[in-house]
Amino acid sequence: MTDIFDVIADGTRRDILQLLLRRTDEGETGTSVSQIVADLGISQPTVSKHLKVLRDAELVSVREDGQRRFYSLAVEPLEVVDDWLVPFLVDAYGDEAPDIDYPVHDSAAHAAEVVGRAAASAKHAVANALKRLGA
Repeated sequence: MTDIFDVIADGTRRDILQLLLRRTDEGETGTSVSQIVADLGISQPTVSKHLKVLRDAELVSVREDGQRRFYSLAVEPLEVVDDWLVPFLVDAYGDEAPDIDYPVHDSAAHAAEVVGRAAASAKHAVANALKRLGA
């Protein structure tokens, strides 16, 4: 599998992911290549090249409708980044860690994911606090 950090290191791919996230939050069930081209102002071959990398990393899913393809964000691979990053945020901020604002979606699976992440963050914070106390 492609290293997720290499994939998201590219600014254009991050722009595409942010666009797909925004359109998902707006209730879209998929975004066409032509919509991505229009919204980001980059060429169709460039968008297609980056979508292939995102597909290979399983960060986007594709739905075909005749000749058109509609892309949607797949957040599961980003959990690796989240799992790697959260301990740094908790260690940096300690008890003053900012609240992480997760977008609210209607799906129960997303709600479970948010609760799971919050529980993992809390577990890490408690473990660090106990370490600092020498317990």
